[in-house]
Amino acid sequence: MNVTQLADMLRRDNHFMKDVTRWEVMPARPAKTAPFPDCMDERLRPVLEKRGIHSLYVHQAQCLAATDRGEDVTVVTPTASGKTMCYNLPVLSAILRNEDTRALYLFPTKALSADQVSELYEMIEDMGVDIKTYTYDGDTPAAARRAVRQAGHIVVTNPDMLHSGILPHHTKWVKLFENLHYIVIDEIHSYRGVFGSNLANVLRRLTRLCEFYGSHPQYILCSATIANPRELAETLIGRPVTLVDENGAPMGERHFVFYNPPVVNRQLGIRQGVIPVTRSISGMLLKNGIQAITFARSRLTVEVLTRYLKDMVRDPLGNAGRVRGYRGGYLPLERRGIEKGLRSGQVDAVVSTNALELGIDIGALDACVLCGYPGTIASAWQQAGRAGRRQGTSIVFFIASSAAIDQYIVNHPDYFLRQSPENALLNPDNLYILISHFKCAAFELPFADGEGFGNSPGSEEMLEYLTEEGILHHAEGKYHWSAEDFPASEISLRSAAAENFMIIDITDPAHHRVVGEMDRFTAPMLLHENAIYMHEGRQFQVEKLDFDACKAFIRAVDTGYYTDADLNISLSLLDVEKEEPHRRGGVTAIGEIKVTALVTMFKKIKFDTHETLGFGHVRLPETDMHTTAMWWTLPEDLAQRFPSDTLKNGMMGIANLLRIVCPLYLMCAPRDIAVIYQVKSPITDQPTIILYDNCPGGIGLAHKAYGMRDVLLQKALQVAEDCGCEYGCPSCVGPVGEIGENGKRTAVTLLRELTK
Repeated sequence: MNVTQLADMLRRDNHFMKDVTRWEVMPARPAKTAPFPDCMDERLRPVLEKRGIHSLYVHQAQCLAATDRGEDVTVVTPTASGKTMCYNLPVLSAILRNEDTRALYLFPTKALSADQVSELYEMIEDMGVDIKTYTYDGDTPAAARRAVRQAGHIVVTNPDMLHSGILPHHTKWVKLFENLHYIVIDEIHSYRGVFGSNLANVLRRLTRLCEFYGSHPQYILCSATIANPRELAETLIGRPVTLVDENGAPMGERHFVFYNPPVVNRQLGIRQGVIPVTRSISGMLLKNGIQAITFARSRLTVEVLTRYLKDMVRDPLGNAGRVRGYRGGYLPLERRGIEKGLRSGQVDAVVSTNALELGIDIGALDACVLCGYPGTIASAWQQAGRAGRRQGTSIVFFIASSAAIDQYIVNHPDYFLRQSPENALLNPDNLYILISHFKCAAFELPFADGEGFGNSPGSEEMLEYLTEEGILHHAEGKYHWSAEDFPASEISLRSAAAENFMIIDITDPAHHRVVGEMDRFTAPMLLHENAIYMHEGRQFQVEKLDFDACKAFIRAVDTGYYTDADLNISLSLLDVEKEEPHRRGGVTAIGEIKVTALVTMFKKIKFDTHETLGFGHVRLPETDMHTTAMWWTLPEDLAQRFPSDTLKNGMMGIANLLRIVCPLYLMCAPRDIAVIYQVKSPITDQPTIILYDNCPGGIGLAHKAYGMRDVLLQKALQVAEDCGCEYGCPSCVGPVGEIGENGKRTAVTLLRELTK
């Protein structure tokens, strides 16, 4: 059965259609092309024509023209629109004309680097020219690294390797830095929050070294669709860019189905679980021979769904290779094998986290299933774009969970279909991040008196502080590195902690093996002792978590349950930046806080029924994070109108509502912020709703929320009033079992008073 036949069958199925809130058909779109420009080297033309390319898409031609004029360019078009050509063609043209020319390619992941390099190799081989293209990352053998440094025309790497493996050792890379003509940064929409703020500082260090060696490279940046591509690109590289956003690529017909699982308890507003429904729809695609990808929001959900789908296709010997899981933490060879299986058609179904959201070539898939809202409109379109990549008809199912933000999207599909994608926010001048990169920059090259660091403020004060701490030494008009340690090794670009936890399988006493890794902040939730850790659908029990050695030891088991941990959060105030009286009598403020997180217990959850079987205790050290927060206090006279329990339920309802509206109106992912309530807050000594940036130092979201604090409360009230439930449900203030029968009424009353 093909996609068109499946779509026709489902639209005639009344039982299926009663839970569909919108079936959107996006028509096929023809290509918009332009002739090969004169600035493209003629030797590239036969190579392209051999691939059936006799003209360029308009965005590719516009990018070549802009780079030929010497401009920095950012190209913003959807998935599978040929952005690779936008940088390969100008780079190859420049090297063909001058063999000393060098280019540096940055990709956010090693997988994407490997994928893009294979395409570049093929073009170079077809031309029969000696353009040396090398990947330089943690997997590059030591023996090959010298050749890369000396002879690489195009060096392909990732931000982490540039930060710790290239910039601190720039004296070994003189040939690259002296002749660097192009810097290519792909998938820039993934550089948000901490990762993006770190990369902006890595690029400040790169620019500083290029100036030292006398080169002035151009930037070519590529992005999937986001709301602020020019702003993001200019913040990353610290200078103006030319925006190319007219998409000339064709697109096949796409069916987009919004599916809301049926209500199973109308009084409580409880719906059928998103995992069983996803299992059913992904299973239907699998049985009908439609190659599909299912995206889940967590590693745990990926493993649970992978197990379910594997059980559908096991042969008599127990093999189920047609179904694979894919997520961060799998080892590189395992991930490459899955990607190859998808391209060759040996894998019919893959269940993935957002790890396959980026532009890795996994061939032409016919269908995509989103198990819950990915968190941003940009991510949802990226994931949907993995189906129908070769102009055929494709189908995308968005299956809403009972989470409030999912319910908002599935009941307001126009918001999703018509709304601009999110802003990608970053803050390169976050003090925690900036001072780390100042250290790295000083290690790489002494700072001269009066020298700045990109366009960051306060360079002089920063240098004086580091000198006072004994990290720098001032002599003869320069600040020299004087500490013994190697600063880049202590800084992780992707998280606040440098170390990942290694996951070691000890099932076979004679042969321990590393099966994956996990970051320091996630490990307490998923790798605490007695947790069930899942990998490719298999179950392992965590025997021991060694926090000091950053190792988790696991043993294969076969239980009928999985585990999920609870996280306790406490806050303390560090500094108040600004405080204003609210018009109703309370206070709104913004400041710095310390967030202390501690995992204290976990639940055992039965497969299939998802009922709770029992609980266990977790004994692990707490973790601290300093970040930015804004908060609303309730006016004293308003709070005193309600008994303590009633007030608590109402505030819980407001916090749940803000968790829905804040990601939508701040244009960020739900995980980027946290909203909590405190009936007697240690920060204010009053009933308080607190919103904070969920990353060390903050990236500006709390400041943005402070600027639109009244709008957020009004939108929260609108969501509550528009919801048809009487006492509360997961789509608004939360389920009645959580907030009590008076919770919704109290939340609405409080919000009406606060928005008067």
